Amino acid sequence: MRMDSKTIKTWAWVHKWSSLVCTALMLLLCLTGLPLIFHHEIGHLLGTEVEAPKMPADTPRVSLDRALEVARAQHPDRVVQFASHDEDSEDIWFVTLTPTPAPTDDFRSVAVDARTGQVLAQPRFDQGFMWIMFKLHVDLFAGLPGKLFLGLMGLLLLVALVSGTVLYAPFMRKLEFGTVRRDRRPRAKWLDLHNLLGIVTLTWAFVVGATGMINTWADLVIKYWQHDQLSALLAPYQGQPLVPVAERAPLQRALEAAKAQAPDKRLSFIAFPGTAFSSPHHTTFFLRGQEPLTSRLLQPVLVDARTAEVTAAPKLPWYVTALLVSQPLHFGDYGGMPMQILWALLDIATIIVLGSGLYLWLRKGDPAHVHRSQGKAGAPSANAERPAPLQPQPVQARTRLESLR
Repeated sequence: MRMDSKTIKTWAWVHKWSSLVCTALMLLLCLTGLPLIFHHEIGHLLGTEVEAPKMPADTPRVSLDRALEVARAQHPDRVVQFASHDEDSEDIWFVTLTPTPAPTDDFRSVAVDARTGQVLAQPRFDQGFMWIMFKLHVDLFAGLPGKLFLGLMGLLLLVALVSGTVLYAPFMRKLEFGTVRRDRRPRAKWLDLHNLLGIVTLTWAFVVGATGMINTWADLVIKYWQHDQLSALLAPYQGQPLVPVAERAPLQRALEAAKAQAPDKRLSFIAFPGTAFSSPHHTTFFLRGQEPLTSRLLQPVLVDARTAEVTAAPKLPWYVTALLVSQPLHFGDYGGMPMQILWALLDIATIIVLGSGLYLWLRKGDPAHVHRSQGKAGAPSANAERPAPLQPQPVQARTRLESLR
């Protein structure tokens, strides 16, 4: 269906301003997201990845209580907020300690060998090059306001993609798909390259942009889940204070009780009483499946911190499930190294699309360029180029929830 000139101008205005407002931030997210795609591999190169020494598979493991005791001894002035295993192995406990159970960026991590109970390392996940890339990518060092701002930029990106797609057909009506006019001025060549890469990466950019926007809402989604689903479960505990550490039941017994609820699942992480992912009265165990997709879906099991008895194992609502599924899809974490390489190539292509879009917009207002494109009397010359690009400017906005270690 052909569009009239007024409709084209309206879509062009929407595409122009939605693109211009978000392009600088999208470029930043592309550049910071590129090393984050290979964060494990870069960690190995930098020597920041913690690895457990090789031992027989049937080596007995120390109790969870012992592992946490060892971790607390390294920072006796702090409380345990989270504990988790590595994604691929259960040989290491990563224990996160903070001044209080409340959410904070002031944390210390201790890696404890789950078989020997020895401290393997105290990695600093809150400093270094990868930490800077991560914080710039996730919240611009601005916490929740930064996340919500990036979410707004993600929404503008989606508007730019949709409007650019609408305008693509009339723009390319007289050119074959994939045409790059190499015999024209540099601006025309960049225009064609911008359009070609933009339409090729369109679907990927829309998926990654949409999942990135969803990820910026993670804190709000979790808070709403606690209010919507957990408040009824916690009604019998209303008015009771936070359970002191000295009055808590053995954690190993609580862990075994939680695993008994779903024996086909593995432990993902543990949230201790009073923390953001638990209640003041429970130790919450998050279990995950063992298949590529189900490994991203969590099953919470609330265990009474005093008695080590299971209080509830609620199913996650659809909006939390959507958040959990969006994260690995956004990160390219489903397919191992081949998918990481594909994600990186598409990210680089997106950087070219964004950079070329800025170049084309700036060159449109260049007086020298305008002069060259006109005849002596000021009328368009026979060699005048096409109008400025009306094409999506996608981005790889890779964001993730903070590692709960």
